[in-house]
Amino acid sequence: MALAGNIGAGKTTAAKMISQGFGFELFDEPVIDNRFLRDYYGDMSRWSFTLQLEFLIRRVEHHELIHSVRKSCVQDRTLYEDPEIFAKYLHGLGHMTNAELDLYYEYFQRLSRHIVRPDKVICFDVSSEEVLLQRIRTRGRAEEKGIGKQFLKGLNGYYAGFPQVLQEKYGVDCLVVDVSKQDIRRGPGREEFLDRVSAFLA
Repeated sequence: MALAGNIGAGKTTAAKMISQGFGFELFDEPVIDNRFLRDYYGDMSRWSFTLQLEFLIRRVEHHELIHSVRKSCVQDRTLYEDPEIFAKYLHGLGHMTNAELDLYYEYFQRLSRHIVRPDKVICFDVSSEEVLLQRIRTRGRAEEKGIGKQFLKGLNGYYAGFPQVLQEKYGVDCLVVDVSKQDIRRGPGREEFLDRVSAFLA
């Protein structure tokens, strides 16, 4: 299974909880080791295409590893958010040319051709960009300091339709969870979230 959601939605926290609570192998999003992320946030027009290719390769590697693991796995962010959300949005903002977008999709189609899709995806919904910004600031990744409210708002627009895209285009079962106000890290919020995950996996 995999987690999907906007930057700062809480995917990493949830993935770790699911890994610990259900004994799943955890596959973190390859953000910390991304060699282009800092440059990308400094100059999106120069680095968007490069960053998307880097993420594509790393996520495909994850899927290949997941396929070799003899137990259930949980992945922090899906393979499909980049082509369906980030690449389209960055192209719409003018940070990727038509030719770059076309080439990215060619790479995606070829590299993902034999990938085993996740059987289930949990999509986090956080409609408030202020909440997302606060969570981004709290975790304090230096390369994310320049992320603004408008950028997150644009991404939210694409994320609104993503569960339907997952189900209808890719045939992946999807659960949408509104975590705008719910604290899933502790107490009743944690118990409720894990109960919903358990029911979804059943």
